[in-house]
Amino acid sequence: MRLLYSLISVGEAVEAVVESTRLSIGVEEVDLLNASGRVSAEDIYAPYSLPTSNRSVVDGYAVRAEDTYGASQVNPVELEVIGRVYAGDEAMELKPCTAIEIATGASLPLNANAVVMYEDTSRIGSKVLIYRSVAEWGNVSRRGEDFEAGSLVVGRGTVIKPWHIAALASFGFSKVKVLRRVKVSIMPTGSEVREPREPKPLDGGVYDSTSYLVYSYLSMYSYLDLMRVNPKPDDEKIISESLKDVLEKSDIVITIGGSSVGKMDLVPKVLEDMKEAKIVFRGVAMRPGRTVGAGVVSGKPVFMVSGYPVAALASLDLIIMPSIRRMLGISELGRSRVNAKLTRRLVNTTGYTSYVRVKVFKCGDELYAEPLRTTGSGILSTLIRGNGVVIMPPEVEGYDGGSLVEVELLEPVSQHN
Repeated sequence: MRLLYSLISVGEAVEAVVESTRLSIGVEEVDLLNASGRVSAEDIYAPYSLPTSNRSVVDGYAVRAEDTYGASQVNPVELEVIGRVYAGDEAMELKPCTAIEIATGASLPLNANAVVMYEDTSRIGSKVLIYRSVAEWGNVSRRGEDFEAGSLVVGRGTVIKPWHIAALASFGFSKVKVLRRVKVSIMPTGSEVREPREPKPLDGGVYDSTSYLVYSYLSMYSYLDLMRVNPKPDDEKIISESLKDVLEKSDIVITIGGSSVGKMDLVPKVLEDMKEAKIVFRGVAMRPGRTVGAGVVSGKPVFMVSGYPVAALASLDLIIMPSIRRMLGISELGRSRVNAKLTRRLVNTTGYTSYVRVKVFKCGDELYAEPLRTTGSGILSTLIRGNGVVIMPPEVEGYDGGSLVEVELLEPVSQHN
């Protein structure tokens, strides 16, 4: 069994998992309203141009722009109003030195090339006075301005957002092909681990908080279908039987606890003894989460993460979710990032990727990042007090106080510390 003597980098760990897995994720068609957060299984192109015609973006009068040139408050241009058009009406024909009253969204009359807003006009019987000239195509949404026919609307591997749904609906699509939800099982281990029951101290053992963190974290991704099993004791036979059971029902398994090299760290040994299984790596040069490992059983990845919550979160952020995104061909990178000034120096252990919890706050017009703690992978309060992480690459020895660093946001930025 490969122990933690030779740690690989975060990038190497992701690459090794992706190269070793053979996930078979099918495609299903879902109603458009149920597609939010799912992964598009195909490139979807505009079947025609939008808008389908030149349309007014204001209420006013459709005109020929050249007929309004020179108009002003003291010298208005007078045009004859020859009709009215609303959204959905057939297009009318505009003649020189005339105007057609038009509603927002209505197709521009033939020969018209601009719209004058009501605010810049006054009506006198069948005449309209124009007090401000309008440029050609002013207040007009041109045909194909939104999407040209044949242009890409949603790319394969895109996590579908509300605006993608709106765009597809605007063309008339009612369904969309997406990847089947990936079945992910979460299996905590450890004889000392207890299910939360009531808020009182235990005489022995600890409440299982880490699997709750992992499950809740992954529940933010609509393209995952999650299952969590009750904690398993430190018994090779029980862990082996449970792991085989969840593998039959899952595409991916995440075990929690028992991933290090201690006597009771049984998960890697169980995994290694299974048929059609191999250990991909054990140990990654990252802090926290150094003991994270991964294996593959019949092409399905099994991630082994620490029982400490912050270490598990680092493994999710740096290895598990990047691996899942790569395996599914998802194009997005993940969280929003901002640049912020460090309130004090951060030191890194060269050769390690460090996952540092920070509190990002706004003071005046600038963003600041206050490091909360660089060690202590079981200190949950740093996640509650913080709203971001600084990921320090292995080649960086540290960052000086006052330097600008990139922060991945976990929560919105507060106005002050």
